[in-house]
Amino acid sequence: MANTRDPKLTAGETAKVAYYVARMAKRSIASETVHQGDLERKVERVIDKARKRAESDAKKRK
Repeated sequence: MANTRDPKLTAGETAKVAYYVARMAKRSIASETVHQGDLERKVERVIDKARKRAESDAKKRK
């Protein structure tokens, strides 16, 4: 599940991802044919921001 490109998430980012995953699970229970693309994009956005933060931190350390 964890990709090697995925950065370490902060506590806030982890909470956001957990919240979105819980909402996806709730939608899945309601109906298997429901669209979850919006929540998947939100999770990807959180991970992308974390990746940019990690790259920025790595550049600052050099």
